[in-house]
Amino acid sequence: MFDSKYDVIVVGAGHAGCEAAAAAANLGSSTLLITMNLQTIAQMSCNPAMGGIAKGQIVREIDALGGYSGIVSDRSAIQYKMLNQSKGPAMWSPRVQSDRGMFSLEWRSMLEKTPNLDFYQEMVVDLIVVNQQILGVITSLGIKVYAKSVVLTNGTFLNGLIHIGEKNFGGGRAGESASVGLTAVLERNGFISGRMKTGTPPRVDGRSLDYSKMSEQPGDLNPSKFSFSDLTKPLSKQISCHITHTNLEVHDILRSGFDRSPMFNGAIKSSGPRYCPSIEDKIDRFSDKSQHQIFVEPEGWNTVEVYVNGFSTSLPEDIQYKALKTISGFENVKFFRPGYAIEYDYFQPTQLFHSLETKAVQNLFFAGQINGTTGYEEAAAQGIIAGINAHQNNKELPPFVLGREDAYIGVLIDDLILKGAEEPYRMFTSRAEYRTLLRQDNADERLTPRAHSIGLVDDERLKKLELKNQQRKNLVSFLKKTSYNLKVANVVLESRGSETVKQTDKFAKLLSRPAITRKELINFPEIKRYIAQEDLTDAVFEQAEVEIKYAGYIEKERRNADKLKRLENIKIPKDFNFEILASLSFEAKEKLNKLRPSTLAQASRISGINPSDISVLLVSMGR
Repeated sequence: MFDSKYDVIVVGAGHAGCEAAAAAANLGSSTLLITMNLQTIAQMSCNPAMGGIAKGQIVREIDALGGYSGIVSDRSAIQYKMLNQSKGPAMWSPRVQSDRGMFSLEWRSMLEKTPNLDFYQEMVVDLIVVNQQILGVITSLGIKVYAKSVVLTNGTFLNGLIHIGEKNFGGGRAGESASVGLTAVLERNGFISGRMKTGTPPRVDGRSLDYSKMSEQPGDLNPSKFSFSDLTKPLSKQISCHITHTNLEVHDILRSGFDRSPMFNGAIKSSGPRYCPSIEDKIDRFSDKSQHQIFVEPEGWNTVEVYVNGFSTSLPEDIQYKALKTISGFENVKFFRPGYAIEYDYFQPTQLFHSLETKAVQNLFFAGQINGTTGYEEAAAQGIIAGINAHQNNKELPPFVLGREDAYIGVLIDDLILKGAEEPYRMFTSRAEYRTLLRQDNADERLTPRAHSIGLVDDERLKKLELKNQQRKNLVSFLKKTSYNLKVANVVLESRGSETVKQTDKFAKLLSRPAITRKELINFPEIKRYIAQEDLTDAVFEQAEVEIKYAGYIEKERRNADKLKRLENIKIPKDFNFEILASLSFEAKEKLNKLRPSTLAQASRISGINPSDISVLLVSMGR
């Protein structure tokens, strides 16, 4: 049936699998994407949204690397918001509300237009492994498909078990069967597995809700977009979301079902996401709170289905229904389907290299929830890295690895490999040491040249970036050397409640004031004229503003990142015997032998490794 050997096989067509398949194929590898259902490619299993705090940065990074997530998000968006605009630019995070159906269809359309990519619908139940090297996969029909590299992106499907109250049944997602067999195969090949849990809220009929009792949450007045490319445009019209709240009566109803909750009666023993708790977990852990926010999110342009964000639950369906009816605006609610929890198998990511290749089996890669993460964005980020490296391995090219100073993607993977995952890992801005450097606005500047160097981004895209960078540099130079009109400046300063000036100075000095932004500078004729002459976009002006306003912070982080890079350049030999170093602590030896860091910087980030251990390693490496 499959006459030829593929370069890369990707198993699973969720967010990780789609990005992995696209990356490998676009780099020139003959790629086969195998999934249990071709009708649910890139399905949004949980909330219909992309981006958010730190996650928006990841989507922009994927786009900068030549991935599809940003383009698909733009084309299927129904609302766009830049979050955290009241804070500094390191915290700004784009987010879109998506049309769930359009999102999946757009992904499939883009994949079907991708050269070198084939599709096959079936379950993979076994792997062909010889001498700890992957050779291919075996499907449920017994079909053997051979490949040089395999990427596993099984999501929540590995022995998935869905819980609603005291009822449970096998499944990887509502209405879809679980994937069985692969966990045992991987364990036979030396991998250690575990169980994790996640959940999803009920879906309801929007026609049954009273939005007049809720607070409207519109999108941005002047929406932007995710993709740096010219393939998408900002939204011209948007759909509003809404906010309502739980109350004490809701909480009492929910508590009445705790004895039938798998969360509390012992049916679920696995770890769930700490930062995305179920509604029953919220009212149990935060019993002093009289209310919790409920975000009412439409699922698309042409559907009445609504996602009840903030009400993730595995309580019995009758309790879910009774509690929801007590929320303001939900008095006459009609269910599309109840919420549920799902348990699934995952594999400790400490069993991977930073390329996402497994340590136990050569040319086998893991990406997504199989590595203990949660979230579409986190999965997609791992997918594109795994897809790139599956190709790189086949061509005997060096692995494509992003450091913590390069991208949020680098932070994510580094955390997984060196710290492991005892609960579903979710990205936050606080996890990044260099978040002023890793902003959403400069993802293309950081990553597009690197993607171009391996052939994932074309010359045209790189030239566009180079033009944008030059325009920014020229604008910064113009603002630093051009003086403002004193009279105009004081009018602007007074309007912003900022102290007036007695003598003229450069625009850059004016812009460095906290109360003054580029929106105020546009009132100066010199600025207006320069922007028109140079045909500058607001994105260019925004980056110039950030560079001037946060110059001190940026420089400080850059110096710290350079220090980290020096440690990254000190390699630890692959077969280095840590036992011979008598001065190393017992814990350090144990951790270093288990995780096998490839650089001194990686070793320094392992929990339990202290500065004195690093000093010992420095001496042993001849430094």
